[in-house]
Amino acid sequence: MTASSATQMLADPAQNDAPEQQLAALAALCKASSDPLRLQVLRVLRKDSLGVSELCTIFDIRQPALSHHLKVLANAGLVATRREGNSIFYRRSELGQRPELEALQHRIFETVDSISLAPVVQERLEDLYRQREQNSRHFFRDNAHKFRQQQDLIASYEQYAETVAGVLADSPLNRFDSALEVGPGDGTFLSELAPRFRRVIALDNAESMLEKAREHARAAGLDNVEFIHGDTGSAALKAVKADCVVINMVLHHTPAPGQVLKDVAARLAPGGMVLVTDLCRHDQGWARENCGDLWLGFEPRDLGEWASQAGLVDIASVYLAQRNGFQIQVRLFGHPEAKGSKA
Repeated sequence: MTASSATQMLADPAQNDAPEQQLAALAALCKASSDPLRLQVLRVLRKDSLGVSELCTIFDIRQPALSHHLKVLANAGLVATRREGNSIFYRRSELGQRPELEALQHRIFETVDSISLAPVVQERLEDLYRQREQNSRHFFRDNAHKFRQQQDLIASYEQYAETVAGVLADSPLNRFDSALEVGPGDGTFLSELAPRFRRVIALDNAESMLEKAREHARAAGLDNVEFIHGDTGSAALKAVKADCVVINMVLHHTPAPGQVLKDVAARLAPGGMVLVTDLCRHDQGWARENCGDLWLGFEPRDLGEWASQAGLVDIASVYLAQRNGFQIQVRLFGHPEAKGSKA
């Protein structure tokens, strides 16, 4: 055996597996996908990570029974877990962890995604998202007066603003007609967008936060900014075709980040791009209560996967380490034809 072939085998664990191990993995995958409830769990996890208690509510099942099904799915490599404090969240596993089973895993996901959820399950899932969104909206309604102080607990705007503006300036955008900022906070980044684009739309589902953004725009003399009270699924956005969508430190406050990315991808003009700034995955559970966070940051691959599901590709990525241990990711996504299109 040559050194190069030995290195290749070490790089591909599947080649080192004995046939018995490969067959055992295949059997585990087939077993996991042979139960209707487990297939419904995979369908529900299509766009999101969900906690055990949330899944129990959605499927109206006791936790010990559901935990058994989740263990079977995890052993088969169909779901992955992450721990937040005392809670465990589940999401669908990425493809390619076992290359010899990737095609089958992809086909399983593809097939369950083509089947509609039972109406009662769909209703419970939508109720969960509505409750998450309501909790987030109420938090910002009640805490708008101390927005900046709460943000500064994790990462102040000044710590990432220059980098975000730089990624935007270096992006391969060719049109600067309109921009949409989702969750503009106190409106500070509108001062970066307004001089670059003919028209800027500021969107927020908390009227108290939208008023803070209005105050900033008035004080800064930004006369090309429109304000919409709503979320990314609002009917008011249906006619919008934005050259750039900015989502700064917002996704970890939203109940369904993957859906937000799908919504804004549908609002992009040809060649348009989505600029996302958010936290990398962390374990500081206090951020939920003190900062209204629904997610403790994101693994970079999770944002990339949600973007891919929205039909977007990764164009640029920058990662910033903070002194307090948090990390920030600045991601630029666009439709495949937009990559490298700048003259």
